[in-house]
Amino acid sequence: MFEKILIANRGEIACRVIRTAKRLGVSTVAVYSEADREALHVAMADESVLIGPAPSSESYLVVDRIIDACRQTGAQAVHPGYGFLSENPALFAGLESEGIVFIGPSKKAIEVMGDKIASKALAEASGVSTVPGFNHVIPDADEAIRCARKIGYPVMLKASAGGGGKGMRIAHSDEECREGFERASSEARSSFADDRIFIEKFISQPRHIEIQVLADQHGHVIHLNERECSIQRRHQKVVEEAPSPFVDDALRQAMGAQAIDLARAVNYVSAGTVEFIVDAERKFYFLEMNTRLQVEHPVTEKITGIDLVEWMLRIAAGEKLTLSQHDVGISGWSMETRIYAEDPLRGFMPSSGRVTRFRPPEASETVRIDTGLFEGAEVSLHYDPMVAKLISHGPDRDQAADTMRRALDQFEIRGIQANTAFLTALIESPRFRAGETTTAFIEEEFGQGFTGEALDASVLDGALAVVSLVHELRHRDRQPMAFEPERAPSPAKICRIARTADQTFEIALQEEASGWSVLIGSRVHRFKVLGNPYGSVVDFEFDGHSGSAQIRRSRNAYEVIHGGSRFTVAMFEPHVAQLASIMPKKIQPDRSHLVLSPMPGLLVSLSVNAGDTVKAGDEVAVVEAMKMENILRANRDGRVAVIHAKVGAALNVDQCIVELDQEPGE
Repeated sequence: MFEKILIANRGEIACRVIRTAKRLGVSTVAVYSEADREALHVAMADESVLIGPAPSSESYLVVDRIIDACRQTGAQAVHPGYGFLSENPALFAGLESEGIVFIGPSKKAIEVMGDKIASKALAEASGVSTVPGFNHVIPDADEAIRCARKIGYPVMLKASAGGGGKGMRIAHSDEECREGFERASSEARSSFADDRIFIEKFISQPRHIEIQVLADQHGHVIHLNERECSIQRRHQKVVEEAPSPFVDDALRQAMGAQAIDLARAVNYVSAGTVEFIVDAERKFYFLEMNTRLQVEHPVTEKITGIDLVEWMLRIAAGEKLTLSQHDVGISGWSMETRIYAEDPLRGFMPSSGRVTRFRPPEASETVRIDTGLFEGAEVSLHYDPMVAKLISHGPDRDQAADTMRRALDQFEIRGIQANTAFLTALIESPRFRAGETTTAFIEEEFGQGFTGEALDASVLDGALAVVSLVHELRHRDRQPMAFEPERAPSPAKICRIARTADQTFEIALQEEASGWSVLIGSRVHRFKVLGNPYGSVVDFEFDGHSGSAQIRRSRNAYEVIHGGSRFTVAMFEPHVAQLASIMPKKIQPDRSHLVLSPMPGLLVSLSVNAGDTVKAGDEVAVVEAMKMENILRANRDGRVAVIHAKVGAALNVDQCIVELDQEPGE
């Protein structure tokens, strides 16, 4: 085993590799950019080396700086994590020339499988089922349209060097194909310095299912079952699980056999993942092979008990894989949700800034948190928006989902926006609970965007009961120690009026020996607080079902996060509620004539000039943030009056880019 390794990455994956290395007694070296001086992975490592400015192109993506850090520290091997240089053969070659071990596959495997065109050709030659399409570089948008017409819409435009959902666009028409080609090639050029695009048939209603493989340097290859990663947004995975609710033993064996065949064909070594798309008839097609550790690897670790990072280190050190295919079982069910720094209520726009509160749920046998974030950390716009992964485990799928839902309700993140409420809504969706997931799931279930889940009556009543009790206890100004089960209950009935944005509720609380009875309208419930009712997260039991809610007080109102929804509840005495109902409401100013940056980012391009006439929905600008390009469109018809920002400018959230005058003809 190695004595010292360097992790050529940042964030949660760097922290995750460090944890396993420490358990094995291996010293670790972290590298960091100027933006990551105070990052968690730097604090966790035994040593750290500054490798450049904040932009990844000047730090984490510079091979020479990684090698220099190895020279400075005497690191014997490098674990690349995922993203950045993890699938860049130049890193392997540079390390090899210095006698430093790359903890991953060979340079040839990285080159062949990292090129989607070459990997598809190898898969076809190896007898692996592949998707119909044109397996050559598409030089321009016109050629893309010609190929798309021959294949038949819809088609998928894909960057040959792509990954992580970048450089990918679905097109249903010539117009979408032209725009998709431009956006895909631009993202690929920015993310991978390689703008080659190819095109293939887009298979409607597919499931994204992948097979984890492990291969040592002695010719032994096994697979570790499947993961389902169908729930995606903009081709980035959002929820993953293992095993798949769709895969039976026969399909698992068939896919596993083809994954092993492909790994053998490229002489693969280390952990890798062969990704497939599977249609409704269980026909599967090779998508790509990722020659690295996957973001979603924890769900495989949870159901198999196998530490993939440990085996990557052991295999790179020349050890034999002692596991046989027979040793790989499936224990229970595991799910992973990706916590992104983004605002689902604003079209999932990236969110950056200082994290003022970061309190994940407590880790246990059934809950795992992988993160590089901490309270006080800065989320930079220079890097990927994923800030944490939440993993649940249970004896079956329903219990794994229940555990995930509860943990998401407990996950506190403030200072930046995060997608935890949206993830809860996904997990609670009847279609997800039924296992009916495809890559079109989010588009179909949330086609109009996410506006906060409309809670059903029982879930809303639970949230109202929590707020009512918290308000009452704070109203009495009791100390937490006074709230004990053995304390004699008060016989008085407490009446309150609760108002959300669109509903008013009459609530009566009655304290009892074993908890509280709650009357909401005509509905009677039994309610009990589990633990401290004064914390920002309140655990409770409502009509025999356990739950959690985040509660934050602001004057006489409470912000509540529960069940996939974030809403505000105002609590009043009955006579005060009557007066509050006649108070005038503030009218928000009309800003529809302004095109504002919805996030901090870089203004990549402008599509209009002063004096141009635009229609609602026309492209106005493109803003890049957290490695993704976002098209901004006009909210209404109008004429461009003023352009407030120049291409290349660094934008703040809500900064005005373009201002329209009145609509033509007015």
